[in-house]
Amino acid sequence: MLFVVSGPSGCGKSTIIHHLMMDLRCVRFSVSHTTRPKRPSEEEGRDYYFVNRAEFQRMIARRQFLEWAVVHGHYYGSSKKEVAGKGKGVDLILDVDVQGARQIRSSGHKAIFVFVLPPVYNELRRRLKERGEDSAEVIERRLKNARKEILEYVHFDHLVVNDTLDRAVLELESIILSARSRIDVRRPAVGTILKSFGT
Repeated sequence: MLFVVSGPSGCGKSTIIHHLMMDLRCVRFSVSHTTRPKRPSEEEGRDYYFVNRAEFQRMIARRQFLEWAVVHGHYYGSSKKEVAGKGKGVDLILDVDVQGARQIRSSGHKAIFVFVLPPVYNELRRRLKERGEDSAEVIERRLKNARKEILEYVHFDHLVVNDTLDRAVLELESIILSARSRIDVRRPAVGTILKSFGT
């Protein structure tokens, strides 16, 4: 099952996903491609695949992305190969911006969409500054974009407010576990159980 997690930059979605994956089995993370410079805390192939603009544009031309967008002046995208390869037989999480989530929704790709909100604007500002990995200009641009991005929450299936990390992680885990127990997901297992009863 595909879970698309989105929200404004700095809302904590990547941190929530990281903690969730330490708790839940059979959950994989789809690593996106980006032209953004690598931050000191990031690792190639774990956080992103870092590519130059020319390579990213070649991938666009070859229709290799499930979704892609230009965000804060850089390209970001989820490759079809990454999603198909990692999503076999397990739950797969995509960490995407609101443009990417919109594209996946419009494509008709079956997914569960989760939006992450910070508790208040000033907390978002504080988190972006304390991260210490962006210039003041970049932070202001991200905050300006966040004012528009938060309005996208109405198009999602679930909403997680990241006021405390532990609660936010638990809420996302609950969404995933609940989705796993849906009738349409459990139908194959139910058939085997019914047969054992002779029905």
